[in-house]
Amino acid sequence: MMENKKKIIIDTDCGSDDAMAIAMALNDPAFDILMFTTVSGNVPMEQATTNTLTTIEYAGTYEPPVYKGSDKMLLRELSFAYETHGSDGMGDIGLVPERLKPSEGNGVLKMLEALRESEDGEIDIIALGPLTNLALAIRLDYEAMQKAGRIVIMGTAGLGDGNVTPVAEFNIWQDPESAKIVTESGLKEIIYVGWDACLGDCMLNPKEIEKIRKGGRLGRFAIECNKNLLEMNHDRFGDDYLDMADPSAVAAAMNPECIEKCEKYYCEVDISNGPSYGAVLVDKNNVLGKEPNAYICSKLYADKYKEYIFKTLQVK
Repeated sequence: MMENKKKIIIDTDCGSDDAMAIAMALNDPAFDILMFTTVSGNVPMEQATTNTLTTIEYAGTYEPPVYKGSDKMLLRELSFAYETHGSDGMGDIGLVPERLKPSEGNGVLKMLEALRESEDGEIDIIALGPLTNLALAIRLDYEAMQKAGRIVIMGTAGLGDGNVTPVAEFNIWQDPESAKIVTESGLKEIIYVGWDACLGDCMLNPKEIEKIRKGGRLGRFAIECNKNLLEMNHDRFGDDYLDMADPSAVAAAMNPECIEKCEKYYCEVDISNGPSYGAVLVDKNNVLGKEPNAYICSKLYADKYKEYIFKTLQVK
């Protein structure tokens, strides 16, 4: 029965690391994913929707509705991550859904509808892409968004360096104006899982990648759709490594035992027209003396995190 399970809404710009994260989430029996909402980011929203439907089919569990959200950022033009994920976001290996279709209705409105009908804290939100849908939801119905429990976001450079500029991480940089709205919203439990959380020992190494690839149909899907990222990282690191940002956010949200370091700080999103545009400024030393407004999860226990990946990808 789903009634006793924690309810989740997942907002995604589904590229290849989102696909791994979504497959993991659908295979965690402790949670009930009520819906997916899609947003432009890694790829255009329409492609993200197609990729989400494909992933649900491969996951082979239950099939939550997928609603289309925003296809544009609040102010800036989109800059897609084709070099990281391929032109279709899934490694250009021909992955398409065989039978699933998107559901009727707007993703932002459906999210708000579910929250309005829920008890306080009943529904958590996991955001794996730019925060456009969440910012629009906050602007449309702040009271409904206040009913959300934890809002766990793959975003920010954490306490480390950026991956699209020296200081900015892709999801925030893609739509920093939306990230500013979310960060300054006053919602009670905003948790950013920084890009630094998936680096170092938390990167999947060649042996672990092969273990997942050979672990079954779902594991093979999760690795093969990350073909472009593997190739890019081979050039960066000299071997096959995967820095799985969205899986790290899902692991932090759904299996908090993975979290090694997560502290609440005052955070501010830079939307000025300069070199730090899109960066999240984390006041680690409280030099501003302002009330902390967001948690920054900057480190996971590598062994617990990877064990969760293997378990939820059905790696035998």
